[in-house]
Amino acid sequence: MRLYRAALLLGVALLPLPAIAQTAPATSASAIKPIAFTERTLANGLRVYAIRDTSTPNVSVQVWYDVGSKDDPAGRSGFAHMFEHLMFKATRNLVSEQMDRLTEDVGGNNNASTNDDYTEYHETIPANHLQRLLFAEADRMAALVVEPKSFASERDVVKEELRQNTNARPYGKLFSLYFPAISYTRHPYARGTIGSLDNLQSAQIDDVRAFHATYYRPDNAVLVVSGNFDSQQLDAWVDQYFAGIKRPTTPIPRVTVAEPERTAATHYVVREANTPLPAVMISYPIPADSDPDNAALTVLNAVLSQGESSRLYETLVYRDQLAQSAESVLDSKQGPGNLAVFAILAGGKQASDGETALRREVARLRDTPVSAAELAEAKNEILTAALESRETAEGKGRTIASSVIIDRDPRAADRQLAAISRVTAADIQRVATKYLRDERSATIQYLPEDPAAKAPQNDRIEVASTVVVKPLVIPGTVEVVTPATAAERIAPPPAGPAIAANAPAPQEFKLANGLRVVVVEKHDLPLLSALLIAQGGGALDPVDRAGLGSLTADLMTKGTKTRSATEIARQIESLGGSISSGASFDGSSVNVTVKSDQAAPALAILADVARNPVFASEEIERARAQTIDGVQVEIKNPSQLAGLVAARAALGDTAYGHPLSGTPSSLKAITQADIHRAYAQAWAPGQSTLVLVGDVTPAQAKTLAETNFANWTAPVTQAKAATPIAAYPKPRAIVVDMPGSGQAGVVVARPGIARSDAAYYPAAVANTILGGGFSSRLNQEIRIKRGLAYGAGSSLQVGRNPGAITARTSTKNPSAPETVSIILAEMKRLGAEPVTAAELETRKAVLVGNFGRATETTGGIAGTIGGYIVQGVPLSELGQYTRSVSAVDPAAVQAAAAKLLDPTVASVVVVGDAKLFLAELRKTYPDAEVIPADALKLDSASLK
Repeated sequence: MRLYRAALLLGVALLPLPAIAQTAPATSASAIKPIAFTERTLANGLRVYAIRDTSTPNVSVQVWYDVGSKDDPAGRSGFAHMFEHLMFKATRNLVSEQMDRLTEDVGGNNNASTNDDYTEYHETIPANHLQRLLFAEADRMAALVVEPKSFASERDVVKEELRQNTNARPYGKLFSLYFPAISYTRHPYARGTIGSLDNLQSAQIDDVRAFHATYYRPDNAVLVVSGNFDSQQLDAWVDQYFAGIKRPTTPIPRVTVAEPERTAATHYVVREANTPLPAVMISYPIPADSDPDNAALTVLNAVLSQGESSRLYETLVYRDQLAQSAESVLDSKQGPGNLAVFAILAGGKQASDGETALRREVARLRDTPVSAAELAEAKNEILTAALESRETAEGKGRTIASSVIIDRDPRAADRQLAAISRVTAADIQRVATKYLRDERSATIQYLPEDPAAKAPQNDRIEVASTVVVKPLVIPGTVEVVTPATAAERIAPPPAGPAIAANAPAPQEFKLANGLRVVVVEKHDLPLLSALLIAQGGGALDPVDRAGLGSLTADLMTKGTKTRSATEIARQIESLGGSISSGASFDGSSVNVTVKSDQAAPALAILADVARNPVFASEEIERARAQTIDGVQVEIKNPSQLAGLVAARAALGDTAYGHPLSGTPSSLKAITQADIHRAYAQAWAPGQSTLVLVGDVTPAQAKTLAETNFANWTAPVTQAKAATPIAAYPKPRAIVVDMPGSGQAGVVVARPGIARSDAAYYPAAVANTILGGGFSSRLNQEIRIKRGLAYGAGSSLQVGRNPGAITARTSTKNPSAPETVSIILAEMKRLGAEPVTAAELETRKAVLVGNFGRATETTGGIAGTIGGYIVQGVPLSELGQYTRSVSAVDPAAVQAAAAKLLDPTVASVVVVGDAKLFLAELRKTYPDAEVIPADALKLDSASLK
């Protein structure tokens, strides 16, 4: 089952004694109401599914095509994915990128993805724009224009995507290339979806046209519309725009290759550059998603790795401290899939030990039935995840569409949930014995490169020569579609009357001890998000203790006076809920998401975690080591490292200048006394807020708050305020040399403003024009026009203190100087020239639409309210957000941009292989500093 791709949530059921728990009974699948939909098939074969929900002002339109990377022609791996990009270009009636005009520019969004089995396109828009999107989707199904310029540009963009996600990112090759290659000997699933640079370069424009004619046809597509619409009107529009699309007479090519049974284990050892810690992956073949055994495999997967009470986390990460992370992946498909277990080892640990530990945990599943508690917990986790996936119109639509494509049954997801509720411990042991045998395994040990080695370091991992792929057969005469003339072009229909959107309406009260309680009712699903927020986060970190606030918050779920870390995880997860803690620069928080009928026991644990953490020394050392390992992985990614360096360069030693998670040296310096002091500074009822969002009434919320927090007393320990400095650092041009880096991370950063600044809304609009969304100026110039990057954007960091304004991208190393020049030019232009009224309105719509989608789910509402609270923003602004954005005029944008986007006070940071771009960069920045990556000091504003 494909539920593993959703973030699973966890929860708990308690007996009256606070430190003792029993497992909540597994929730029946009947507790989740099946998705109600209508279905019909047009004469041309198009399958149409409609899910009506008038509680939302939005509608989701999705078109899924039954073609994926398994269908890539011979010598053209990555072809289906590259074609996905081309579908956003011109059609007979739409100009290139007009899909973004019809979605993003009216406050909606759009995207697409390519899987082994499908390619899907989805949009969420205000419901009054539904007709326009149906027109557009029909036009690109029937009449896509493929011309040389956009073909070449998008091919370059895909190459940058490959460099960014596969070559430059740590472990990118392991997951996107090596995992599929070791898992198949005959089936074309062996080829990675992203493809190869050589195959992408060899693709020809006639191939693209033939691919569209072969697979992009109504009888190979599924249309799902979910949200607020009139059913009769929807049927009429679908008939108007889709019914006339011709159904070809040629058959659709299908992959029928059978993957032979693996009877002998395979084992590979590879060493790759930019690998901070060793990793191990073991893959086992499993049957298709529709196989009856898939329900038991889904539960088995949850037992292995869902949550901190899962077997892999509890043994490899927590108890033995062998791994920095350990997970499993249930990769089920139309055809044969895989269950993989993998671990990224902790610093100083050996891959061979990690492999032994992973095999030990798999053997436990074969040899001994899982406990009743584990079984119930796993089922509850899966059901809660299913609920969360159905909170939005898009999520409901995705559930139906994937069921149709993968399982050939729109009701498959609901049927699989019912099957999961019937899974027994014996079923799990049976499928483990059947599928997870050692002789059926394929293993990779993925190790850091050894600079001293002279001999080849890698076992050869490539797509087997026995994999069966077929050349693309051109289906007769392929029509070459050309854009309609201005006189012939059919314009999209006008939008209908707008449907009003409602901002969250929080209600609040205070307990006698000063705890503020905020409640937002949302009763459409039985879910509850509870967020407890305290003032005090990373901004208060001492100069030599970067990461203190974050580490303190992380440790709060790692033991109280009456519960160990393991007990906290087991108790909360047994309900199918989740608990997490963390810190921003301005605040710290503990969050629980759970089915609403488990609110009482879940809130009891949340209260215990917040009020009674003990910060045991052994837990501190464990968390310190895990955090250091995580930082080591982060700083091996050129894009992420560029962001950390840019923050230091722009903000220096001010409140937000240091890395929030800390550095290896600062984390090592933190003491137990530091942690106790940081906790005392942040956590007291008078400076904390409890936010409850979901299936809860104000009366119920008051009972929950009083039961768990009324007797909370804690003195407020005044923290030393972040010390302002007289001036920010002078601008710098910094090159961090990372030899062999697959791509360069580019960031331009400068000081910005606090959230309370009167210029906040004009600055937010200016930032959105510059780099917010696909149609922003930076993405237009860098990706769309020049194909230099997979994406480019900007961000406005605001809080109680001024943050950084950053513009960033990732590109091939030689292109780094060109992208720097483009970013600086666009920052300058926005302050020098007034923005047009048309562009201004579309960028305002982006902000308003993003706000609406952020407050569509229980977790999103809670997070938005939490952000307002820690930033000191009145909650009344939730209802004023749209009006405040709408009030920004061109003069205000230009004034904000002239003041806050002036590139003359910005620092430029490039992290990559310096020998490939330094000479060109120094033509503009002759004094550019070069710092070797292994000599970089993030603890200091000097970086040296």
